[in-house]
Amino acid sequence: MNFNSILQEVFQEAKTFPVIGNVASTIPELSTVNPDKFGIHLTTIDGEDFGIGDSNEKFSIQSVSKALTVAMAFTFLDEKIWERVGVEPSGNPFNSLVQLEYEKGIPRNPFINAGALVIADMLVSKLSNPKEDFLGFIRMISGCNTIDFNLKVAQSEKETGFRNAALAHFLKSFGNINNDVETVLDFYFHQCSLEMTCQELAHSFFFFANEGKTRYGQQILTKSQVKRLNALMQTCGFYDESGEFTYKVGLPGKSGIGGGIAALYPKNFVVATWSPRLNEKGNSELGMSALELLTTKTGMSIF
Repeated sequence: MNFNSILQEVFQEAKTFPVIGNVASTIPELSTVNPDKFGIHLTTIDGEDFGIGDSNEKFSIQSVSKALTVAMAFTFLDEKIWERVGVEPSGNPFNSLVQLEYEKGIPRNPFINAGALVIADMLVSKLSNPKEDFLGFIRMISGCNTIDFNLKVAQSEKETGFRNAALAHFLKSFGNINNDVETVLDFYFHQCSLEMTCQELAHSFFFFANEGKTRYGQQILTKSQVKRLNALMQTCGFYDESGEFTYKVGLPGKSGIGGGIAALYPKNFVVATWSPRLNEKGNSELGMSALELLTTKTGMSIF
């Protein structure tokens, strides 16, 4: 498979599509990003790298980080995670309060904000220095020691994160946050502010495609655990547009409102895209279109 020429084709075709969507405005710092940035990076299971466009420019990965915090929590807690958070698609906006009340404080899955806050609480309980330890984990799985939080983005999230604060307090009222709410929110805002390039993001997700083993040989999760998290990404990774992504692209993955998407074809490749213009569901319009082109042209999807 000549991924180099396929990525060239995908990139050129995707750029001819109508310009749709807007940069995230809910976090002021994100709205300063150039909306026309576009990058793709693909890493094969054999470790070959193919990048195009703005694939080496750092961006805030936002909710893409939720797949990585769940993976880290899974290393500590395994199946106990699911006592406090579910595994079903939500069918509602990612920051919904209504569903949380109806379901008595158990978030539907770990990729909506309420679920990610519960996972953050688990990590705050388990890690002696949560932010630094999480950063260490990310640097280890990515093989890149320069990955860091964007403190301006984290601060911007803190100053405007009223709904996340409401969700955290609501979860606390149901007994599903064990630590101090402000500590959990601080960890969560930093987690979402992580900055990576498409290449670094693809390398970080490599273990999901490689039966739990990183590009550098460390075994992070068991085959069984990876199977479960990939299934969750397939059904829940794109908010209430996960069905659409499955239908069009056919890969497990995770999106974020920074415009990033990480997706993977188990035992074959990992691909990361970045385009900051979002559709009304909060997913990168161009990123989704590019990934649909990729799986169509390669004939490679899990279906």
